[in-house]
Amino acid sequence: MNLFNLKSLIAASTLSLALLGTAFAAEKVNINTADAATIDRVLVNVGPTKAEAIVAYRKTHGPFRSVEQLAQVDGIGLKTVEKNREMILIGGGAAAAPTAAKAPAAAVPKKR
Repeated sequence: MNLFNLKSLIAASTLSLALLGTAFAAEKVNINTADAATIDRVLVNVGPTKAEAIVAYRKTHGPFRSVEQLAQVDGIGLKTVEKNREMILIGGGAAAAPTAAKAPAAAVPKKR
C-alpha cells in the first residue's frame, strides 16, 4: 500500500467516525411524551430507574414546562440536567390543568 492510499484510508476513516459521532449526538427525547425505555436510551446518566421516576413525576405533576424542572425528579440533579440539556425536548405533553378559573368578562351595556 503506498503512502497516498494510506492517507486516503485514514482520512475516510476519520470522516466516518466524525459522522457517526454526530448521528449519535443528534438523538433527542421529548420528556413529556417519551416512555421510560426511550428516556433511558437517550439521556446520559439516566438508567431505567431514573427514567421510570421521570415518567411517574410527569404523570403526577403534568408535563414539564422547562428543562430545569427535570431536576425536581428524585435522583435527577442539576448536573444530570446540564449534561443532557441538548438532548431534551419540551412540549407536546397533555395540557396542564388550569390553576384557577377565569372570571367572566364584564358585560358591556348596549347603546340604545
